[in-house]
Amino acid sequence: MPLGDNGDKSDSRYCGLETEFNDDMPHVLSYNINGGFDFVVAPLMEPGYRSSLVNKANRESSVPPFTGSDLVLSPAQWSSHVVGKISSWIDLDSEDDVLREDSEIALKQEIAWASHLSLQACLLPTPKGNSCANYARCVNDILQDLNNMQLWLRIPLVKSDEDDGDSVNGTSDGMVVEHTDSWELWNSFRALCEHHSQLSVALDVLSSLPSVNSLGRWFGEPLKAAIVHTDSFLTNARGYPCLSKRHQKLLSSFFYHSIQIVLSGKAVHNLPVGTSPSGSGQTNNNAQQAQRHEIRSYLDYVAYLYQNMEPLTEQERFELGYRDYLQSPLQPLMDNLEAQTYETFEKDSVKYIQYQRAVSKALVDRIPDEKASTTTAVSLLNYFLHYQEVIFCFLIFLTVAYHLETCALCNPICVLQVLMVVGAGRGPLIRASLQAAEETGRKIRVFAVEKNPNAVVTLHSLVKLEGWENTVTIISCDMRCWEAPEKADILVSELLGSFGDNELSPECLDGAQRFLKPDGISIPQSYTSFMQPVTTSKLYNDIKLHKDLLHFETAYVVKLHRLAKLSPSQAVFTFTHPNNSPNKSNQRYKKLRFDIPVETGSCIVHGFAGYFDSVLYKDVHLGIEPTTATPNMFSWFPIFFPLRSPMYVKAGSLLDFHIWRCCGNTKVWYEWCVTSPTASPIHNSNGRSYWVGL
Repeated sequence: MPLGDNGDKSDSRYCGLETEFNDDMPHVLSYNINGGFDFVVAPLMEPGYRSSLVNKANRESSVPPFTGSDLVLSPAQWSSHVVGKISSWIDLDSEDDVLREDSEIALKQEIAWASHLSLQACLLPTPKGNSCANYARCVNDILQDLNNMQLWLRIPLVKSDEDDGDSVNGTSDGMVVEHTDSWELWNSFRALCEHHSQLSVALDVLSSLPSVNSLGRWFGEPLKAAIVHTDSFLTNARGYPCLSKRHQKLLSSFFYHSIQIVLSGKAVHNLPVGTSPSGSGQTNNNAQQAQRHEIRSYLDYVAYLYQNMEPLTEQERFELGYRDYLQSPLQPLMDNLEAQTYETFEKDSVKYIQYQRAVSKALVDRIPDEKASTTTAVSLLNYFLHYQEVIFCFLIFLTVAYHLETCALCNPICVLQVLMVVGAGRGPLIRASLQAAEETGRKIRVFAVEKNPNAVVTLHSLVKLEGWENTVTIISCDMRCWEAPEKADILVSELLGSFGDNELSPECLDGAQRFLKPDGISIPQSYTSFMQPVTTSKLYNDIKLHKDLLHFETAYVVKLHRLAKLSPSQAVFTFTHPNNSPNKSNQRYKKLRFDIPVETGSCIVHGFAGYFDSVLYKDVHLGIEPTTATPNMFSWFPIFFPLRSPMYVKAGSLLDFHIWRCCGNTKVWYEWCVTSPTASPIHNSNGRSYWVGL
């Protein structure tokens, strides 16, 4: 049964158990499923079977005598509750020719049998040594014709310090791996298999763990399962199994990244007699103890960790369906947004609260408190006009008008601020601006400029519905073409993309700047893009499925989830508004140098994650850069710039990345490349694959 329910319906809710070979598969399954496990990782072949030990007559038989019948379980049981475990004795890189040939025959037979059973996955044994070329070749051959079944390569979670030299590390199967960093073994194997999307990894979690940075690499890999051994558990004060703080944190990360836990091994704790597994002190009779699964207490502890995770926030629930899903960025100038897109963005209340704060501060700076009283007087006049008799209203009007004129003569002030919302959409920025005016007691007149004729229909309806006829003027026009009847005090826009400038905010606001007063305020005032190298096998394989250059030279908007961040993000391009520079070119070039920490270990770079941070006004900021991200905001997902070929980077090496923002008469595009540790091609030369239309 599932470990619990924290709002995440991913596979990490299900826990499996690694079992030994047993020809009574129905009993194995029923015992473990009734014991609380969701699936078993079970051998498919008798451990003693070797092709070379079978006589020639049997080898040529059409039914090889190495396993039982597929009829012992239903197809649904095989598919849902069994992961095949390939025989651990297999060694396809052995110097013993007979063992190598037997291994190849057994591997092909067992995977073919597993495929026949429609299993969802098979667990491959760990390579026996540093050399795994023949093993990888055989697996790669199998992958070419395999159905949808996944192959999980078993890798021990080991990374020794660099100065320790080569070490010999054991795994639960009794296999020996001579390697200082087991990630290197995995990377070598998957590179030989051409990064095949059906080849994944299952980590053996042992009693000792590598550094936090080293562990972080694995979350960008196609990690499907973590095999936790019972001898990795400690004993708590009540005598029950528990895990160290580091192991607890690691399992929580596995849960968060939708990685299944598989328990392995025998019970190694002498549990107290007569108490419940929860440690509550309640007694159990002997019959109940006898029926209980022998390692149920380990499962209960894993379930306890799962159930005590922080529940998903509302934002995380919203983002679940978008995790690691590639989306093409919006083309806001070429395309008119649909109602559903507007609807999604308008639900982000956090963004509009920040905009309202920025407009409020700008209004207060434009109209100090001592000058705001005239605005209050006009508001009071409107109140009387609405509620009093006509004659009385006329008298009040004369009185107030006299005082206003006197004040104006003595101390001329600007009572009313002109605010222009450029790219008004369906009106959320208009609403935020009017609320800011009401909150600060300032009076504004709003011009709402929108080029989408469908959104303009909605704006006109909104103005009537809200009674904004005397305050808001709708302009159906591209902001770059509109001739404003007067200059604006404040210019408000929400043209930012995931990379800040990737939806052409610089070009749009440069075009609209001509109708901003010389001392006028632009909201946002500035924005900066950021970038960092990442490992993300999921996105790389999704792009590779298209089998063309175009998709590897496109920047995608994506809610990054299964990834490893390899170095802190760095600033790329900054744009400021209003732009008073004599050279208003929006072309940019930046070289970034990233340092891959030694403690992380070697890694694979699949591409670069991009973010932005913007200053709306003074200390009011908005952004998605991880270290300064605005909490609980979901309007923007990061942007991902892929590499055509994954880049191997050694621990402690420098990674040099170059990016250009190029501008033409009809389009804007990015070009990017890596020059160190090795050179990549320049991606998207002349905007041949990906561009944003002007």
